[in-house]
Amino acid sequence: MLRIKVNSKEDYSIAHTEEGWTINDIAASLDVQYQPNGLISVLLNGRSYTAMVVKADRKAKELTLNINGQNHHITVKEPIDQLLASMGLDMAALKKAEPVKAPMPGLVLKVLVTPGQQVNKGDGLLILEAMKMENVLKAGGPATVKAIKVDERTAVEKGTILIEME
Repeated sequence: MLRIKVNSKEDYSIAHTEEGWTINDIAASLDVQYQPNGLISVLLNGRSYTAMVVKADRKAKELTLNINGQNHHITVKEPIDQLLASMGLDMAALKKAEPVKAPMPGLVLKVLVTPGQQVNKGDGLLILEAMKMENVLKAGGPATVKAIKVDERTAVEKGTILIEME
């Protein structure tokens, strides 16, 4: 069974069994045809709809569909997503940006970011000198710099929080 959220407010459970389709545990007549011109023809309980995919993010399981001229943001949760969420392992929550900590004792040479700055995976955040070597600490994923917790030319110990991310 899929859990579908439309425009962040309308929730639906959709399932397909040998007997047919159900939407919110009510039997539904559904036929979907993909057209060569990129449009999607949907016949749901005798009503016809024309849809087009405006944007698709397969990794996040999100789509923007234009249905009969109106855009709808759709989020899909598959059974594995639902199971993980029920176990407290919601993947979106697990992707929360962790603070950047000093991997070893050293001296903060230069801070490369400012609070509020958007960073992507691999972007340099800070230069830490340790054992006479300069180490560029990089972002582990997309995030926003929440706060800089150290000043340049400051000595830090291993595990010290250097930058808070959100």
